[in-house]
Amino acid sequence: MTTDFTAETVHDLPPADLVLEDRVAGRMYTDPEIFEQEMTKVFESTWVWVAHESELPKAGSFKSTYVGRQPVIVTRDRKGNIHTMVNRCRHRGASLCEQRTGHANGFTCPYHAWSYGLDGQLRGIPYPDGYEGVMDKSGLGLKKLRTESYGGMVFATFAEDIEPLEDFLGDVKLWIDRFMAQGGGYPVKVIGTHQFKFKGNWKIQLENTTDGYHFPIVHRSWMASVDAETAEMMSFMTDPTAVTHDLGNGHSVMQMVPEHSDLETDDGSEPLQPRFDPLVADLRERGVDEAEIRRLVRAVHGTGFNLNLFPNVSMSISFLRVLRPISVNETYIEHVALGPDGPAEIVDPVNRERLRAHEHFQGPFGFGTPDDSEGWDRVQRGARGAPEMPIMVNRGLGREKPSDQGWPTSHVTDETGMRAAYQQWKQMMSDD
Repeated sequence: MTTDFTAETVHDLPPADLVLEDRVAGRMYTDPEIFEQEMTKVFESTWVWVAHESELPKAGSFKSTYVGRQPVIVTRDRKGNIHTMVNRCRHRGASLCEQRTGHANGFTCPYHAWSYGLDGQLRGIPYPDGYEGVMDKSGLGLKKLRTESYGGMVFATFAEDIEPLEDFLGDVKLWIDRFMAQGGGYPVKVIGTHQFKFKGNWKIQLENTTDGYHFPIVHRSWMASVDAETAEMMSFMTDPTAVTHDLGNGHSVMQMVPEHSDLETDDGSEPLQPRFDPLVADLRERGVDEAEIRRLVRAVHGTGFNLNLFPNVSMSISFLRVLRPISVNETYIEHVALGPDGPAEIVDPVNRERLRAHEHFQGPFGFGTPDDSEGWDRVQRGARGAPEMPIMVNRGLGREKPSDQGWPTSHVTDETGMRAAYQQWKQMMSDD
């Protein structure tokens, strides 16, 4: 039986004690001191997603982004290696790059013109005669983060002694491989982005991606706006095969449409949805063979699952959702639309279709994300009231069982994914 945190103790408990098996304290959303600790103990102490490799297509490509609240630049050097560096000149601390993406031979500070290579090495200092005997230029490159990739997903960390990325991902790698198969036989690339902020704590959004319970309630308008086949496909509330798995290290996957979890498994019996008839006709006119048309069109709607990677990125059906904490009650969200990277005459109509679907749900005038963000705002506002009352994450706890792979598993409407994320948070926020 669940008992509430008490008003007398909830403000004095250390952060790790605010997470219990079936509930968490609302103070985790509202306490600025906890937020400050999270920036160090979570975001600067684990692998954080920073880019997709397609955003760095050639030598000199760069992307400016953040790890927690620390500004970083992600680059590809002339040898093809990817680097992540703090976006801060080693001289007087000015930011080096304010452009979001682009191409450069290096970076020069606008204040005193110290210049750095794509690998972060200090290349030049103007008027160097005042530095003889007082500074070793070789040790003043940009501060670099350890950077590793898997399946086109680039992660960085300030923690030099952390486990390798592939170990941190563990069983998630299977699901990344499946997610990246939505290129329909081609690699996947970024085809567009959309950014916005909401007035809530970053953990509220972290919960959302593997929360199937809210879908038919919050997204009624979206369900009413799509064709009958899509609505039927997404009606998973009473499907016993639709489940959520705890994959370890705070990661989880929600299988809303299990039969579409592995796009490479296709016996040819499932007909293509009629809503794609114009796309099929277009591809046929372009001379694309029937087998390739089937692969591409089956993948247009993405996969049948949402994959949540702790702490900052989810691979949601057909797009990436990236969160960046700004303050205890404000979070930046970036939606990254994906599509196949192949010959333009083949993939262009496919990517147009994918962008239209992205706009329909995720876009600023879409039927999905605006409703989600309203819910996130309301959670933040409500969490300020009655701080002794817990945030419940106990749905499905009594029916959670290990899968054949050993993953803690429950129904798609259950809160298995939230419990997974909060147990990882608890571990990282512990004093030891």
